[in-house]
Amino acid sequence: MRVYFLSRVPAVLKLNGLYVGTVDGFERHIELDPADKVFAEIVPADNLQSVNFFLDKKFFETPPDFADVYLTEGDAIVYIREYGVKDVKLNVIYQTRFCGNLITVFSQGGVYLSAEGAEYTLTPLPQSFAKLIAEEKYIGGRPVLELSGGGHRVIISEYGKVIFSNPAESAEYGDTLTVTVPFETCTAAKAICRYGYDGDKLALISSETIESAPPEENILHFAFFESVLTRGNFEKYLCDELKPRAGDLKGYLGDFVSVTVPPEKFYAVHGDAAAAGLVYPKSNNLYEVKYFAAEITDGKISNIYPVE
Repeated sequence: MRVYFLSRVPAVLKLNGLYVGTVDGFERHIELDPADKVFAEIVPADNLQSVNFFLDKKFFETPPDFADVYLTEGDAIVYIREYGVKDVKLNVIYQTRFCGNLITVFSQGGVYLSAEGAEYTLTPLPQSFAKLIAEEKYIGGRPVLELSGGGHRVIISEYGKVIFSNPAESAEYGDTLTVTVPFETCTAAKAICRYGYDGDKLALISSETIESAPPEENILHFAFFESVLTRGNFEKYLCDELKPRAGDLKGYLGDFVSVTVPPEKFYAVHGDAAAAGLVYPKSNNLYEVKYFAAEITDGKISNIYPVE
């Protein structure tokens, strides 16, 4: 079994106590048998806490909270998503009174949002909220509090309830809320979403996905699968014969949640297929990657098929 390692921050990988190498945003791999129950330790930079676990059958069936595991053609990709911090003292980042609620953002191991009013809620936030900007806004004449940090926005209602939490590069307030959400795609796609607000929750009124950059022909198939995922105008990538069947694609491809580049072993086994890995959730932090290829004729996709 080939196991690929990825890490949110640069880190050192140790197996059974021995230094193996560094891991980061580029794949590093080893060959192992889960029956050998190899002990792994990953020590991150930035004075973060290390994580450790056994690479055994249990790990690949029920990954720990800090890791995402992707199963692919008998192999696995392990992405270490979260590390604890060593400094766990309480630090208040931001605090205010808003519509009778006490809103507090603080760090203690992680970053959290506390809202105390008629009810009490505690919400984990991305680490980017260690530095934030807070502004009072109005949607449809109702007050809300916006917290933004590192491209992520959280909107809190007058009742202390989180009604929006998502990456968003911009937000426009008025009778409705309009947010622009960037996608990490090869076409730099963005979704422009407009919401209505009844004072309790947001309701999506409209959504449009716009691609900012045309793809090169050698990555046309990636742009197509990403366009299907982000509900873009993916029909434009299809040949005239396939366009009438565009509505069947979601059912054919299934409910995938991201698109990934196949590892080098895929090409060694399957050759130079114009393929992409589609990622499907199996359970908490556990995913399955299935590969689909596209045939391209005269700059348009003329066939889509699973790679087996």
